[in-house]
Amino acid sequence: MLVWIVFAAVGLLALFFRNPHFFRDVQFVRKKLKTTSRILKYMQTNYSILDRFIDAEKEHPHKPFILFGDETFTYRDAEELSNKAARVFLQSGLLKQGDTVALFLGNEPVFLWLWLGLVKIGCSAAFLNCNIRSKSLLHCFKCSGARTLVAAEELQDAVDEVLPALLEQQVTVFILTDRCQTADVKSFKDQMSQASSEPLSKDLRSHLTLRSPAAYIYTSGTTGFPKAAVISHAKLWQVACFPSLAGMNSDDVLYISLPLYHTAGFLGFASAIDRGITVALRSKFSVSQFWNDCRKYDVTVIQYIGEIMRYLCNTPKKPNDRSHKVRLAVGNGIRADVWRDFISRFGNVKIREFYGATEGNFGLINYSGKIGAVGRDSFLHRVNSQVSFHIMRLKLLINEQCFGFTFLSFILQRYFPHAVIRFDVETETPLRDSSGLCIEAAKGEPGLLVSEISLMAPFSGYMGDLQQSEKKRLHDVLRKGDLYFNTGDLLRIEEDNFIYFQDRVGDTFRWKGENVATTEVADVITMVDCIKEANVYGVEVPGHEGRAGMAAINLTEGLRFDSAAVFKHVENFLPAYARPRFLRIQSSLDVTGTFKHLKMKLVAEGFNPNQITDPLYFLDEKDKSYVPLTVDKFNLITSGQIKM
Repeated sequence: MLVWIVFAAVGLLALFFRNPHFFRDVQFVRKKLKTTSRILKYMQTNYSILDRFIDAEKEHPHKPFILFGDETFTYRDAEELSNKAARVFLQSGLLKQGDTVALFLGNEPVFLWLWLGLVKIGCSAAFLNCNIRSKSLLHCFKCSGARTLVAAEELQDAVDEVLPALLEQQVTVFILTDRCQTADVKSFKDQMSQASSEPLSKDLRSHLTLRSPAAYIYTSGTTGFPKAAVISHAKLWQVACFPSLAGMNSDDVLYISLPLYHTAGFLGFASAIDRGITVALRSKFSVSQFWNDCRKYDVTVIQYIGEIMRYLCNTPKKPNDRSHKVRLAVGNGIRADVWRDFISRFGNVKIREFYGATEGNFGLINYSGKIGAVGRDSFLHRVNSQVSFHIMRLKLLINEQCFGFTFLSFILQRYFPHAVIRFDVETETPLRDSSGLCIEAAKGEPGLLVSEISLMAPFSGYMGDLQQSEKKRLHDVLRKGDLYFNTGDLLRIEEDNFIYFQDRVGDTFRWKGENVATTEVADVITMVDCIKEANVYGVEVPGHEGRAGMAAINLTEGLRFDSAAVFKHVENFLPAYARPRFLRIQSSLDVTGTFKHLKMKLVAEGFNPNQITDPLYFLDEKDKSYVPLTVDKFNLITSGQIKM
């Protein structure tokens, strides 16, 4: 027996010297296995995030749940207010079990009361981006399948703009106010204040399972024609567990300044319920108030997207930069240089970068803190039989706690298979071998990340959009008959097995923390009379994360470029982050043999007037027009003197 213990120990030490991350890998594997086991248990018992909230309220009813401005809402307050919201819906007689209500509001506590209340009566919510307007708003509402809309008071003008169309569809509209002067629109807050706060019967949601929709969150767009990703109660659990995997615990205070209508913000809310912690909620991110809020609320965990971290690092340095209690930052999209600057300036905050998609069935997390990486493809994912044998022996001889990391490889490969495959960026298709199967990328080679679709890792698709849902499915990837989710992202796995995000492919890029679908933006632009054709893509701008929108356009014969009209059109039909910052007028647009627009050369050329002879224009917010992009303006943009 002693011989086997020594033998196994020597084997583990040898692995450690070959892989200095070995013990950290093991620690994370055990944590992930426990989390997976917990979610499986919840699925067996049909235990939802709402059930966890109700239990948390019973455990500590007077613990602060939401801190908002100078207001404090305890878990008991949240329970009672969500009961009141639920009763308004019930008493309206408009909803039946399984219905969806569209929520059109920003970050405020009532957002949370509404969602909790809807789930309590067996319904779900569609989270509308509060920046969308006109046709985009109508499209989002329509694809949610909702017949009821609840909107913030400050968004009433946006609602009034589309109200005739909503009323034509017999949609009921509530405004979060005590009194509403608009005909055919109902007030909500006055009814909520009068409603009972008594608990509701669990029978109202008895039909729900963890596979039922909990919410619809719009992804890969919110640009004009967004897609509503179906977030099941099971998916919500998986998302909620990410911060705890990153190290968040029940003593933390979480700061949320990201939009609740996005996965990032709502993830924080769900994970707070999971851990039973306090959330400091801000209506909108403010670079000047960020650290003041952290000090005011004793924040210990923050959420981020890359842009937020850059904004914070770009503020003037202050003597109290390190005067805070923040110990953990969880998010995605931070550049390596910003990562280093943030730690150097604001102290030893553990940054846990993760990778995932709202509609995706797979996620990664950089649990080791390796700067720039989004995750790790550890040896435990591909453990060989000899190592398995040694660890198995050690498990048998010491204790069963070793079982978790011994078989994580088996669990990941069996239930969550994933791969990085070779990808042709020109044709925007995976490369396949002579047998028709995809080819795995070599170490260090960028490739398309795909993850197998299965019962354990489902892809629910987009609500009411079968065509777009099918585009995300890849068939015959590693074996005939298999089915994988196409993330649409290029990643690479380096020799040390750390995984790095490379770029987005196809018709999506990221700007200002938002996904921008190029084909959808092109559809909007070509509605202008003077523009015949548009090829939209993203270009890198020094000092900014992601890519700024740019469009190569071909003018309609006989018409001149109307810069003011184009500006007014994109302002009316596209959110700020989706509006092309640069325009390039070409006599014709290059296409492939199948008439697909060629982007790679355009992306490489960027927006530099020193290298481009075509007329270039820049979106000028001050002049309310697209103005000629001169060399002087280009220099001001690239030096950061003109803000994007």
